[in-house]
Amino acid sequence: MSDGHSAKQRPLPRGVMLNAYPDSIGGKLADTIKLLQRAELKDTFSQFYILPTFFNSDLDRGFSIIDYDLNDELVSEEDLEALNRLNISFKFDLILNHLSVASPQFKDLLKHGDKSEFRHFFIDWNAFWHSHGEMGDEGYVVPKQEHLDKLFMRKPGLPILKVGFPDGSQRPYWNTFYQQVSYKPVSAADFTGIQGLAQEHTASVAAIVNKNIDVEREVEDMDLDGYAHYKSEILTVVEGKRRYLGQMDLNVKSELVWQFYEETLKKLKAYGAKIIRLDAFAYLHKEPGESNFFNRPGTWKYLERLKQIAKRYDLTIFPEIHSEYGAGLHHEVAEKGYPIYDFFFPGLVIDALEQASNRHLLNWIKEIQEKQLQTINMLGCHDGIPLLDLRGSQVKGVSREGLLDEVRIQALIDRIIERGGRVKNLYGSDGKKIAYYQVNATFFSALGEDESKLRLARAIQLFMPGIPQVWYLDLFAGKNDYQAADRGGPGGHKEINRSNLSLDAVEAGLKRTIVKDQLELIRLRNCSNAFSGQLAIEPTDSHLLQLTWRNGKAYARLEADLRSCRFSIEHRDDSGVVNQLTY
Repeated sequence: MSDGHSAKQRPLPRGVMLNAYPDSIGGKLADTIKLLQRAELKDTFSQFYILPTFFNSDLDRGFSIIDYDLNDELVSEEDLEALNRLNISFKFDLILNHLSVASPQFKDLLKHGDKSEFRHFFIDWNAFWHSHGEMGDEGYVVPKQEHLDKLFMRKPGLPILKVGFPDGSQRPYWNTFYQQVSYKPVSAADFTGIQGLAQEHTASVAAIVNKNIDVEREVEDMDLDGYAHYKSEILTVVEGKRRYLGQMDLNVKSELVWQFYEETLKKLKAYGAKIIRLDAFAYLHKEPGESNFFNRPGTWKYLERLKQIAKRYDLTIFPEIHSEYGAGLHHEVAEKGYPIYDFFFPGLVIDALEQASNRHLLNWIKEIQEKQLQTINMLGCHDGIPLLDLRGSQVKGVSREGLLDEVRIQALIDRIIERGGRVKNLYGSDGKKIAYYQVNATFFSALGEDESKLRLARAIQLFMPGIPQVWYLDLFAGKNDYQAADRGGPGGHKEINRSNLSLDAVEAGLKRTIVKDQLELIRLRNCSNAFSGQLAIEPTDSHLLQLTWRNGKAYARLEADLRSCRFSIEHRDDSGVVNQLTY
């Protein structure tokens, strides 16, 4: 432990955590607060993971941050005070890898160009790769093939977005995640300055260009019909109509970036944060010749530096990482003293309910206990149901088993897709799909919209080690929103599980048995002192499950039948009073 990297942070605060966007219920955070103030939700939640539309953002439902000030369209200082009176603390995201093109830092770069103080705040793609590739015809460096083969892609094509500088140049910047590029329609007047183009032809050129824009054809590939000899001048006009959004990767070799991280953590603490989720941290360390995902030892050095900053503000940080179980990254992160997201649990609990078998789920619970992993778990969340995480892996030529085998994982994928789920994939540098990433569906729809399965899944979650995180839509047994997913276009798969609930829908939901039962279970987990003790797994037949938490005189015991989805909970409080719940 002499390197200081293995020291644990303070234990995670206990209690159940709600997870939602500020506008997931009603239209503003104030509407969620009114819900939490109701008698039906008394003593149910101690923590609230509020997703980053809490801040000012413009893309990817909050994960393209403009700045970390309060989004005053959805959130107010009074909201924070009200949640504090409810003794609810916050978990927030610090999006480490990127900021929006609309951030003050990037806008300054676009305004002042090479004279900007933020010139090195973001990653100039060509500067990064200049001696490790060849300049292509489209104005960006194509890295050598041995480098390309190592890149871990979140979308087809190279991870770049070209932006316009004051000198008129178009420069590519590293853009790992989302971008949106569009062009405003042109008019005949836009082309009147092109030398040699007759005035009577400008309307025809405008019509041809707008037709190309309508079908979203790439600018360089525009079919200009009989005006191709004016291509350069026409494209200059079109580029002047370009609009774009993008999440631009930060250059952590710049001290200004680290100053920004510190200022942000200080601000989040002032809002009432206790836990900070480090979004996309594994993409942060980049070096030519290495992967752009979880490079070692650079990633650990960055995390240690962040931990020391967080310690100054009494914050617990935990890195968000999706990776195959067989790769063992979750163990690496935990051994360095960080809590982890339990991305394995959602798929394992679906498998347990579909196969009526406790085997794989119990293996994972035992591993959590043996390795003393600090976890935050969930059923559904703002993202998809992570199934890649369950796989085995090849590590330095050694094959490591997954939590489920490939046949069983594929059966899960097929079942959820049959029930309306959408699939998100990962891509290689050639744009070809190399792996599935996650399936997008509400957890209720993934279970075939079976209330008995959802009820038991919630009970199992609340008896798991770690902090239970509850997605608002799961609480109200939300179904797949296909219209929202379709409206979102190619990147809209996540919207299937992000439906905002009207106040009328919430009012009706609170009368449903499935909602009332979940609230009863959540209240037990949030309030019972038994869950501060030790968890014992009782031996049973493979289709049964018996989990018991004990802490002094207090205990809570779950006995469940995975075939019928019937279960009971017996619990005793510190005073010795015994209660029985049967479902």
